[in-house]
Amino acid sequence: MLVFENLTKKYGDITAVDNLNLKIEEGEFFGLLGPNGAGKTTTIRMLSTLTPPTGGSISMDGRKMDRNLTELKAKIGVVPQHMNLEGEMTAWQNLELHGRLYGLRKELRRKRIDELLQFTDLSGRAHEPVKNFSGGMKRKLMIARALMHAPRILLLDEPTVGLDAAVRRKMWDLMKELNKNGLTVLLTTHYIEEAEVLCTRVGLMNGGRLVELDTPKRLIEKTGKFVLEYFDHGTTRTSFFNSRQEAIESAAGMEGSVNIRPANLEDTFIKLTNRKVGD
Repeated sequence: MLVFENLTKKYGDITAVDNLNLKIEEGEFFGLLGPNGAGKTTTIRMLSTLTPPTGGSISMDGRKMDRNLTELKAKIGVVPQHMNLEGEMTAWQNLELHGRLYGLRKELRRKRIDELLQFTDLSGRAHEPVKNFSGGMKRKLMIARALMHAPRILLLDEPTVGLDAAVRRKMWDLMKELNKNGLTVLLTTHYIEEAEVLCTRVGLMNGGRLVELDTPKRLIEKTGKFVLEYFDHGTTRTSFFNSRQEAIESAAGMEGSVNIRPANLEDTFIKLTNRKVGD
């Protein structure tokens, strides 16, 4: 469905995205995981045609993306990282405005607004100014707005940043339901657990490059299913093992604090790039 071929974006001497090659299938929940500055948001901006690539291309259904191809752009819904709702307007008015911008007929606009407010549990707050909403409510409204024109692909750029753990998990349920209903989702995040819970495949980005690509489970297995952590000369060190028993045997005789636990995507990322996600 989506094909990235040698996609590159440079800002002067800085390469934000470096020869990205990637295919995302229809109905997939795909995650781009990496620290700030890895190139995730720049990739989203190029896909949504907000930023032109320096080199390479993006194709959807065999057609190259272009900011002048309205019919292709209409297949994409975007939830940006930063809040950009109209705070003085109500939730209903924000959705009405978006529907009008996309040329939806009045009957269809009203139907979509009612459906999406119900889907995001915002029906009871439909006629309140958005400036009075909590962060989680604003994020849900941004998703509802992105879905107004019934896109085939939803781009979520750090959609849960700044939200507390309870609200973040409610957002996860919302995103899983969207994908379950057939929507293709491309998520950027630096929350490890988010990528593990939601994504069918994950691409690890660092320094503008795609360093690994696979399912979360297989990525973890590439480095080892279990981690042995121990404190040595002022530094916490880690060793990876395929079984807990191997880790236990390696820890035998060690002095001081020792911890054996299941490995996660953050461990994989650190081992592959020597950089912690979120740095």
